[in-house]
Amino acid sequence: MTEAPTQPECDVDLLVIGGGINGAGIARDASGRGLSVMLCEKDDLAQHTSSASTKLIHGGLRYLEHYDFMLVRHALQEREVLLDAAPHIIWPLRFILPHHRALRPRWLIRIGLFLYDHIGGRKKLPASHSVNLTSHPAGAALKSEFTHGFEYSDCWVQDARLVVLNAMDAASHGCDVRVRTQVTDLIRHQGYWTVKLRDNNTQDTSEVTARVVVNASGPWVDKTLGLDEAHDARYATRLVKGSHIVVPRIFDHPYTYIFQNADNRIIFAVPYEQHYTLLGTTDMEVGDEPGTVTIDDAEVAYICNAVSEYFDTLVKPEDVVWSYSGVRPLYDDASSNASKVTRDYKLDLDVRKDAPVLSVYGGKITTYRKLADDAMNILSDHLSMDSKDWTRHQPLPGGDMPDADFDAYLQQARTTYAWLHEDLLFDYVRNYGTRIDEILKGRSSTEALGRHFGAQLYQAEVDYLVAHEWAQSVDDVIWRRSKKGLAMSNEQSDELRRYLAETVGKVAGSNAA
Repeated sequence: MTEAPTQPECDVDLLVIGGGINGAGIARDASGRGLSVMLCEKDDLAQHTSSASTKLIHGGLRYLEHYDFMLVRHALQEREVLLDAAPHIIWPLRFILPHHRALRPRWLIRIGLFLYDHIGGRKKLPASHSVNLTSHPAGAALKSEFTHGFEYSDCWVQDARLVVLNAMDAASHGCDVRVRTQVTDLIRHQGYWTVKLRDNNTQDTSEVTARVVVNASGPWVDKTLGLDEAHDARYATRLVKGSHIVVPRIFDHPYTYIFQNADNRIIFAVPYEQHYTLLGTTDMEVGDEPGTVTIDDAEVAYICNAVSEYFDTLVKPEDVVWSYSGVRPLYDDASSNASKVTRDYKLDLDVRKDAPVLSVYGGKITTYRKLADDAMNILSDHLSMDSKDWTRHQPLPGGDMPDADFDAYLQQARTTYAWLHEDLLFDYVRNYGTRIDEILKGRSSTEALGRHFGAQLYQAEVDYLVAHEWAQSVDDVIWRRSKKGLAMSNEQSDELRRYLAETVGKVAGSNAA
């Protein structure tokens, strides 16, 4: 009788491909359950889809019209979980929905908002209500014809920082986080995988073995599956580009607008980085090169025209100071219109040769934590791990504030760091929460922060980002870990580039959270 071959000892239990929100969330969840995990991202964390959102943690009011009630329910439940987990980078917003007489009737909007208030078990955030825009502060920026509307709650998120915080928490539980590391081949054996890697900085190659692979590569999910010669593409992906523009501040109040359009889409106008307004988004199907998409003139015109129908001040393409585009890898549900494709996720498990690969299709930032928990439940039969849903009540790095009270912690920080200018203190607490102590440790003056690169960016923060958050390039620092690029000149960016060229090479080994 021939004995069954003995499976080799693998380097890791789980190898996660993709450093967006889903990959980072799965790596965090798995690491906290006692698994050995490696996370590989071919570029920077959150470099693509996960930094190109509208920056909202929301249930998705418009999804009610598409009868995605379960998606909205789960998203609204997660909204409050995430608000507790990261009160520094997630905070409540009040939204104003002006009533457009030519579009949906007021009674229909009222019913939708009633559902929105109640199907998710709302606890922290205030309920919706009608508003008189002739007297409400948000009415001043609108055309006089918009006299009535509705006010409701959702949340803001610094999307790229949410990804980084999940990767940091994963690393704190032992995950090997590798940025700019590309998976070049997947070889399935009986009971395990060989994964070939390439360091995109040095071009060095290596390989690791893993019990299970998670394919969370977003718009590249199909291409990643194709690395396995025997792959079985059972599901399809719709690649939909969403673009946003940033213009100088249009209104001077804290409310966010949600505007209805005649094409049944919606546009958000969000207060952004103190001096700007963020406008978007679009929905355009694209081809198979998701890493190179940019906004086009038609999209800029579409957004400007859509918001100009509401605002008293005309928004023109020449007002745009910055724009960004990302590709949403939506699960193909055969909808004829890109805007109607479900934003829910699909998890596909292939267990041939007892070497599982779990592929992630679709998903929203708001539901990433639930997606990760579902992924772990699916893999529980193939990996020995703690079955507890531990992330539900665990703060993300910097979010461990008493009672998740940002304002109270900010006041405490004002006392602790009384020497720091108020604007800079707020910036640090809003971005780093309790980890401000790591940046300011041993410092007692602005001069001690080191070189000033402009736009409130000091050497102390840059050094922290390089040492603890895997930042390597100028874009990593000023567009993903922060948005300081909005206020920096080309000369200042060049100075930062020279400093990073000197500094990054001095950081030996992997970054550690």
